[in-house]
Amino acid sequence: MRTAPTILHLDMDAFYASAEQASKPSLRGKAVVVGGLGPRGVVATASYEARVFGVRSAMPMGQARRLAPNAAYLMPRFGLYRAVSEQVMGLLHALSPLVEPLSLDEAFVDLEAAGAAWDRDSALRVGERLRADIRAVTGLTGSVGLAASKMLAKIASEDAKPDGLVLIEPGTERALLGPMPVRTLPGVGPATGDHLRRAGITTVDELAEAGEDELVRLLGKAHGHGLYAMALALDDRPVNAEREAKSVSVEDTYDVDIHDRVRVAGEVRRLADRCVGRLRGAGFSGRTIVLKVRRYDFSTLTRSETLRGPTDDPEVVREAAARLLDSVDTTGGVRLLGVGVTGLADYTQEDLFAQAAGERAALVLEETPPEPVAVEAVPRERGWAAGHDVRHARFGHGWVQGSGLGRVTVRFETPQDTVAGRVRTFRTDDTELEPAEPLPLVLVSPEAEEAEEAGEEAEEAGEAAGAQGSSEPASFPKSRSGKGEGDGAATSRP
Repeated sequence: MRTAPTILHLDMDAFYASAEQASKPSLRGKAVVVGGLGPRGVVATASYEARVFGVRSAMPMGQARRLAPNAAYLMPRFGLYRAVSEQVMGLLHALSPLVEPLSLDEAFVDLEAAGAAWDRDSALRVGERLRADIRAVTGLTGSVGLAASKMLAKIASEDAKPDGLVLIEPGTERALLGPMPVRTLPGVGPATGDHLRRAGITTVDELAEAGEDELVRLLGKAHGHGLYAMALALDDRPVNAEREAKSVSVEDTYDVDIHDRVRVAGEVRRLADRCVGRLRGAGFSGRTIVLKVRRYDFSTLTRSETLRGPTDDPEVVREAAARLLDSVDTTGGVRLLGVGVTGLADYTQEDLFAQAAGERAALVLEETPPEPVAVEAVPRERGWAAGHDVRHARFGHGWVQGSGLGRVTVRFETPQDTVAGRVRTFRTDDTELEPAEPLPLVLVSPEAEEAEEAGEEAEEAGEAAGAQGSSEPASFPKSRSGKGEGDGAATSRP
């Protein structure tokens, strides 16, 4: 364990929903729910205003609508979220070479690695300036936790939400963790939590008092040992900047069960192509093809096939997925399909394709099942998805509020507007209306870009001095807002 709180955990606040509010003036301060809008959709993120009504991530969208019927319900815009995430990760990489992203909106940073922080006060300064920079660059807020271990840093950032900073003083971890529920610890999900509760263990103190042998008896050797160490606040896991993807996959949930076997096969081919697109986009190939099928009765089947070597050939993945589908009975209907690739590598084994080429030659006379002609059941593929960007030849940039019965309603506003924009309704086939790319949440002036480039050069020149322990951290950017802290609270947990 470290003796200084130099591990930082950043978690953006209600990331998807906050990005939507920042880009849509009419939704600022209002309940916003982002996720799949079909009958089987689930909530990806809810704004804090929506959480007041009990809406939570992973909740069925139908339940969310009953709890908050007047909230704005939007389809995700992953292109925007990725762009903002890249800005945030850029700020983190300016702090340290050791950044471990956990998702688009969450990451660990080792502040000790490049001399960005070395004690309590320097760590607090870094955390405060990071929050201010995130707000200045993206217009959004993030919560920061600082501690001597990854586990405690993550607990601290959760305690800091929303828009705050919490530092846990080294040496106080046991006293802090003791009264917390066991679900606070990583790896304790609902099932493990219920199992421990039945054994009379509900807090971290009770977990530690039970002893390692009892936890091994209850949970097994690996889980018992690990959980006992965490209950004692022992966590030596390093920040791992080389965290690799283990798999690439795509899946779709259908509003209406698919019974037609030909359409199921067509969907599997389409998913295989999308999966390969993601695989190539990430610069990987894979050796094991996985098919996931959730049937009408909610039973989920997984089938896999391991090839002789890694591939990123779409035809090879399609054929493997088709073979796996042959082993699955879909007679009663299918509600979800997914195709994935695991066993990732950064190369392909070219001679693997000889077998696939021979198989394709044998099948050349076989008629390929046609693509399904029915309208896709997933709302995001229907043309005018709620929340997505559009541009009108006369009215400019806007976003879709809703569509149906041949009409689409658009609110015309941009992230830089200070008041809600006007609403107009058009025919869905209006030739002057077209999809558009998201606008940046914060406009950066040429002067600010030049200043940022100059700051990056200064950071590179000052890294050596910062690593030697100068009084002011040299490896993080100065706050673009000119302040040393954000609007939220900075708290030290004794």
